[in-house]
Amino acid sequence: MAEDGEEKLLATVQHIVKTLGRTDTMTEDILKVFSNYDGRLSLDKLYATRAAAAAAAVAAAGGAGAGEHSVPASPPMPPPPAVPPAVAAMPAVTSLERTVRTLDRQISQFVAMDRLIWADSADADAFLEAVDDLIGTVQELDAAGTNRGLLDRADELLSRCMARLEDEFRALIERPDDVAPPAPGGFASDESEEEDYDADDGYGDEPIPIAKPVSDFDVVIDALPPGSVSDVHQIARRMVDAGFGRECAEAYAAARRGFIDESVARLGIRARTIDEVHSLPWEELEFDIARWIPAFKMVFRILIPSERRLCDRVFDGLAPYGDLAFVAAVRTQALQLISFGDAVSAASRAPERLFRVIDMYEAVRDLLPDLDPVFADPYSAALRAEVSAVCNTLGSSIKGIFMELENLIRRDPARVSVPGGGIHPITRYVMNYLRAACGSRQTLEEVMEGDLGAVGGAAIAVDPDRPTSSLAVHIAWIMDVLHKNLETKSKIYRDPPLASIFLMNNGKYIIHKVNDSELGVLLGDEWMKQMMSRVRRWNLEYQRGAWAKVMSVLQTGGPGIGSLPAKALLQKLRMFNGYLEEICAIQSEWVIADEQLREDVRAAITDSVKPAYMGLVSRLKSSPEAAQDLFIKHSPEDVEARIQHLFEGVSKIEVSGGKMLLGETVWSSQI
Repeated sequence: MAEDGEEKLLATVQHIVKTLGRTDTMTEDILKVFSNYDGRLSLDKLYATRAAAAAAAVAAAGGAGAGEHSVPASPPMPPPPAVPPAVAAMPAVTSLERTVRTLDRQISQFVAMDRLIWADSADADAFLEAVDDLIGTVQELDAAGTNRGLLDRADELLSRCMARLEDEFRALIERPDDVAPPAPGGFASDESEEEDYDADDGYGDEPIPIAKPVSDFDVVIDALPPGSVSDVHQIARRMVDAGFGRECAEAYAAARRGFIDESVARLGIRARTIDEVHSLPWEELEFDIARWIPAFKMVFRILIPSERRLCDRVFDGLAPYGDLAFVAAVRTQALQLISFGDAVSAASRAPERLFRVIDMYEAVRDLLPDLDPVFADPYSAALRAEVSAVCNTLGSSIKGIFMELENLIRRDPARVSVPGGGIHPITRYVMNYLRAACGSRQTLEEVMEGDLGAVGGAAIAVDPDRPTSSLAVHIAWIMDVLHKNLETKSKIYRDPPLASIFLMNNGKYIIHKVNDSELGVLLGDEWMKQMMSRVRRWNLEYQRGAWAKVMSVLQTGGPGIGSLPAKALLQKLRMFNGYLEEICAIQSEWVIADEQLREDVRAAITDSVKPAYMGLVSRLKSSPEAAQDLFIKHSPEDVEARIQHLFEGVSKIEVSGGKMLLGETVWSSQI
């Protein structure tokens, strides 16, 4: 009886299904409702009964046609509803079809939501479970390869599912606060702190707040809370499993790129083309470089490593898509910073740019070793190579600037003389320039050695007793060019003694600057001895040229035979007085800048002139013939006093505020 009751129940259900199930979907829904209502109405039994009923209907229709004259054994029953041919011929629905239909209903509900699915953790878990089932079903259908239509339907559903997952993925990255409660503490904007804002750029954009300088680069930026990282990782895993790994990487890069762009903008960096960099006045370009250096350090020491860390967590175990996402996210801003360095390297190589270029070179060189673990994968290795390449180009630019300095010195014309034979502005400029450059001696040694391919490795050791290094040779060559230029300039003085004073002043200044810096180490003791010998030679040339006729006049000859008569001695005294007045009038306008050198020259003149003059006066005083006409205008002490006032005339005169225009170059003594 129980079996008859179950059969009647199944027959009744089938009748209801046939009556109400006008479409396949409706039929599927009705069967599912009955299966949930009564355990005896399992889907397998219902589908089996439905298939048997369809077969019986077909057989009954055939039997009626063959035996139309037969007599029924019992009263006729009402005929069952006619079964449409399409329904009668429809094959039994497989379990995979039922699964796809069920997943379609479930996933369509989630896809149609007008809010974030991840705003509700229960919805997120249910959606991920449905996604996992769908991915498994697609893989099963693809492996079977027997129902192409169902596979296409499942693939289409998977594509819609992945599109919604991608939207959720980007939202979780771009707006993590929309789905995650605020974490206690953390970073928050302090309205009490003042923020610097970039000036209006002329495009009508809102001012961009400029970040404060950073000195500690041992920092990691956690752009997403831990819960959000776990959520996006779960989404990334599903997208990769479904074959949408590249789309996931692109979505990550698109979502993170805005954050990176804004972060760089807050560092005060503005994108410039190569032509813009080359056309900028040096003052503006120097300002841009001053901002670029800390920004470069910030981006490559904090921002990019933090992005690598986040990428590795989001795409943990999903290589190579994490590497692809990382490169796509950081490449644009990294190349923007690198291209600025390339543009500066290719710009003018005027000497005043050396120190800023050295700063740029050192900033890039010092971080290269730290980039190896960040750019270790094949996809980001090209970025590491770009950073290394810009380091090389900056090093080449430093070399080029030194060569340009040589050319400027060599080409500087001898048109204007320095009043009083003082220190030439080109001497001040070059020596202060080289002295300041030696503050970066380690870097210059590295660059001049030309081993830029090994940049980032161990620093090149500087030998303090190595005056034959590439830098030392280069500086010695510049000094030689300067010496030749000064000798050429000395020839514009019509008075040879003044030319000697000029060379002496500049030579002594060079010696002082070399002794007072690491230039002395680089040039060596032998070079210093040669330079001091030159100064002594110029001193002797001055004394001979300026005082030779004075010393000649003071020669009186010995007493006795061959001694000069009193009249001749008186004539010599008058000539000496005239020469002394003339020399003091002229050379009081000359200058010897170095105090010690000035005292030494005066002492040498006094030691030569004063004894000879005293001898002449003594001879005249001892001569009875000259006594009646003798007039001593200058005592020996007066002569010494006059000599002690030489070389002070121009020491108080400013020459164009420390600058002199020579040819087309302004040489400033200030570096």
